Amino acid sequence: MAVSTELPEAGSPQGTEATAPPPPGLRYNSPLVQVSLIGLVCFCCPGMFNALSGLGGGGQFDHTTADNANTALYACFAVFGVLGGAAHNLLGPRLTLLLGSLTYPLYAASFLYYNHHKSQTFPITAGALLGAGAGLLWAAQGAIMTSYPPPNRRGSYISLFWCLFNLGGVLGGLLPFSFNYSRTDAGSVNDATYGAFIGFMLLGAALTFLVLPPAKIVRDDGTRATRVTYSSVSTEGWEILKLFTNWKMLLILPAAWASNFFYTYQFNNVNGLLFTLRTKGLNNVFYWGAQMIGSAGIGYFLDFGFASRRKRGLMGVAAVALLGTAIWAGGLANQLRYLDGEFPDKIDFKEGRRYAGPFLLYFSYGLMDAIFQSLIYWIIGALANDSQILSRYVGFYKGVQSAGAAVAWQVDTHKTSLLSQLIVNWGLCTVSYPLLAVLVLLAVKDEDYSVSNVDDGGKEKETKMAAPSSFH
Repeated sequence: MAVSTELPEAGSPQGTEATAPPPPGLRYNSPLVQVSLIGLVCFCCPGMFNALSGLGGGGQFDHTTADNANTALYACFAVFGVLGGAAHNLLGPRLTLLLGSLTYPLYAASFLYYNHHKSQTFPITAGALLGAGAGLLWAAQGAIMTSYPPPNRRGSYISLFWCLFNLGGVLGGLLPFSFNYSRTDAGSVNDATYGAFIGFMLLGAALTFLVLPPAKIVRDDGTRATRVTYSSVSTEGWEILKLFTNWKMLLILPAAWASNFFYTYQFNNVNGLLFTLRTKGLNNVFYWGAQMIGSAGIGYFLDFGFASRRKRGLMGVAAVALLGTAIWAGGLANQLRYLDGEFPDKIDFKEGRRYAGPFLLYFSYGLMDAIFQSLIYWIIGALANDSQILSRYVGFYKGVQSAGAAVAWQVDTHKTSLLSQLIVNWGLCTVSYPLLAVLVLLAVKDEDYSVSNVDDGGKEKETKMAAPSSFH
């Protein structure tokens, strides 16, 4: 029978059923361990996928196949991202994560196939299947990451997840760097690189069997993370439709669209265009490493920066806006060097001063991505404390995010001016900052232990939770 979470009855505090506090120490059924486990799954699956994508063109000299595969991927992701929350509420996290994770090794295998048979059919089909799988995986991940942690430590748990997840990108960047180190004139990565990606992705799928049902998750103060009952297809369908008129989701929409839109430009037209093959892999080590630094920094600030949670959110938006604007300005200065999209004299990491500037820019792009997305996840997590609601919110975010990415990959396929791509990316981010600030101002409560839920009439009600223990 399908397991999910259900909204509490009016007046009953959700997620606060208290038991005797568990003994101190690391527990398998604690939010910390379960969020860490999800981080390891994403280390192996999306983390390795990010490393593969970060090479530009999926590791191929010609970007056309990867652009078309990613268009199919993100078009399906846009649909299944929105539906993923419903799937999680019907199937439970373990099965949802398993079904999603199995599509990642298939995608990597399609590029191994393409190394020997130059047909786009397999990569594009695998991309579409991965889009469906990724929608399931990220909806389950988002529900766990935003509903299991104590409300006043969400930022720390988000940064913990983001560090584990992006460690996959760091290690994944070392794979093509080491396997292709002496192939200085090669345009595409070798078979061993794709084989290593496939192995890690299969390991990630196996780890999903260790994920516990939500009913078994107990916080350090004895409260349960969520109440588990059963959902229905009709309920989920109606709740998904209501997301498109939810004012909170509409305020998040521009940020969601922007948050993967810039990947195409950064991967294909910065890392993929400026650097030698082995240097692309090395750059990805630092790109995803920068994400770990950025998520840890913004997570700590959002949990401990100020006593007022609303003030922390507003200051977080301001910090992300200032840093993001500075980084895009640096990107503009770099882009003016190759307006025609041609850069025949590739930069190698051994070239010292010539390498330093473009490397610092690409590193900064990774930093910006982490703080931007971590901030959005933190805001979403502050909107409710019920994993059913949050799985739908995260599904909506991932769906819109993926729709933007699908458009971005086709924009690149049609050889749109690189300067135009940069300006659109910068503009989308800039538009999103004030809207996120408005959302924080209107929807984020100052009390860290307040829980915002929605009753059967669609109106918000608020209940109080016992103050949870600290993040360990």
